[in-house]
Amino acid sequence: MFDLHRLRLLRELKHRGTLAAVAAALSYSPSAVSQQLSQLESEVGVPLLEPVGRRVRLTRQAEILVTHTEAVLERLERAEAEIATSLTELTGTLRIASFQTAALALVPPALTLLRDIHPQLRVHVTQMEPERALPALLARDFDLVIAEEYPGNPNPRPAELEQEDLCHDPLRLAHPRTAVTGGTAETAAAGTVARLRALAEHPWVLEPEGTAARHWAMTLCRTADFEPDVRFESTDLLLHLRLVEQGHAAALLPDLVWHGRPATVPLQQLPYGQRARRLFTAIRRGRGHHPAVRACRQALRQAAHTPGPPTLT
Repeated sequence: MFDLHRLRLLRELKHRGTLAAVAAALSYSPSAVSQQLSQLESEVGVPLLEPVGRRVRLTRQAEILVTHTEAVLERLERAEAEIATSLTELTGTLRIASFQTAALALVPPALTLLRDIHPQLRVHVTQMEPERALPALLARDFDLVIAEEYPGNPNPRPAELEQEDLCHDPLRLAHPRTAVTGGTAETAAAGTVARLRALAEHPWVLEPEGTAARHWAMTLCRTADFEPDVRFESTDLLLHLRLVEQGHAAALLPDLVWHGRPATVPLQQLPYGQRARRLFTAIRRGRGHHPAVRACRQALRQAAHTPGPPTLT
């Protein structure tokens, strides 16, 4: 019989990559983690780690063991959900990670609903981009992640995670009032692509390189036959909005930035097929029936469908 605690350490190493990262996440010393994994090797009777430069990686036998560990942990998730369902009052802590606009627009009203219905449930929220939050969900740092998917850029779907659609958030071209995007009959007739192309010489603010939003935005502009002059980079969409309001940049903004309030800058529709991002919640497989997860998802759905779209100008 293998020790479950040591199996979990091996699984942590697969998801976090280094002994130091495992130690930091679990408040151990790297030597303690290494010692526990050495003891697991003795239990299994085969090498589980092999050196690669200054790091280690899992052997094929270790990968097999991690696959079975995932199955065991999934069953434990289901057991935890059944126990929680059997109780008359929802308690404990639910750990959520959310990207910025969802954290601003959806999480506060959802928290209000949860507080009113389940006052004993403690909710801990961390603002984090999906690129980091989804791996952290696999590593058990969170119980639920609010994430996004841009048009034409589908996310990987690990078998260990379950996704549920939350809403579709329209995306708009936002530009300073002084910028001309449809002032000529030719531009107006050409439609949405021409409005994009009319801003080819204008400064832009986009999210940083390596993010899904940046990849989508660059593809959108290049499809319109121009390379955007990116002078500002930030994951903070409120900064994007402020730069547009002050006349410094054009941007691509989702409706959640306003969440039902009137738009403060001119907005234009994007080309067909590029007009909305998909918002979804992700959990580890086996946790979908946990009453805290179900309650949180219901509250988020209610928050997402409350406001109307901003006024386009």
